[in-house]
Amino acid sequence: MRQIRQDLWETQSYSPFPGLTTHSYLWTPPSGQNVLFYSPGNDAEFDDLQKLGGVARQYLSHQDEAGPTLAAVAERFGARLYASAVEVPQVSKFATVHVPLEDRHVDDLGIEVIPTPGHTEGSICYLVPGADGMRYLFTGDTLYVGEDGRWNAGYLPQFSDAEALASTLKLLATLEPDLVASSADGGGGGAHLLEGTPWSDCVDEALARLKA
Repeated sequence: MRQIRQDLWETQSYSPFPGLTTHSYLWTPPSGQNVLFYSPGNDAEFDDLQKLGGVARQYLSHQDEAGPTLAAVAERFGARLYASAVEVPQVSKFATVHVPLEDRHVDDLGIEVIPTPGHTEGSICYLVPGADGMRYLFTGDTLYVGEDGRWNAGYLPQFSDAEALASTLKLLATLEPDLVASSADGGGGGAHLLEGTPWSDCVDEALARLKA
C-alpha cells in the first residue's frame, strides 16, 4: 500500500480488464473507525489493512465496485457496507448492504455523502475531512484523470446518462477539495493533489469533453 497523506493510503492497482485500472483508499481518522472507499480487487493487501487498524466501514461509489471481495472484507474485518439505496439490488448479490445511502448529508464521521447520478443512476461522491484541515473528495468513476493527464467524466455510451452527469459535474464544481481520489484512472494513480489548481477548472475540462 502507498501512503498518500498522514491519514490516507492507496491500495495497489488492479485491472479487471484491459484499459481499466482501479484503486481503493483507506482513510484512518482520529476516531479509529477506518474507512475503505471503493473496493480492492483481491485480498492481497488485507494483512497491510489489518496492520493499519483494519476496516470498520466500506463505502462504495457505485455498483461496478461490487464483487466477491466485498464479502471477504466483511468477513475479515467485520466492516459495515455503505452503498447507494438505488443500487442495493446489484450490490447485494455479493454482500449485505448495512447502510443504504439516499439523500445528501454529513454522517457521524464527518463524511459528506453526495448523490451524483450520471455515470450510474446511484453513483455517490464523498467529501471527507482529512488531516491538517485538508478535504478529500472521492469521485469513484464519475470524474477521473485519463491517460492523457486530462480530467474526464465517466460517461459510457448506452450505460450512463449524459444529462444527469453534466448536472452532477456542475454540482461537484461548487465543492472545494484539496485532494481528489477516483477509483478508475488512466494508469498513473487515482489520487491527485490540486496544489493551487482551481478545482472548477478541472471540472470544466471534464464537462467540455463530455459535451464534445
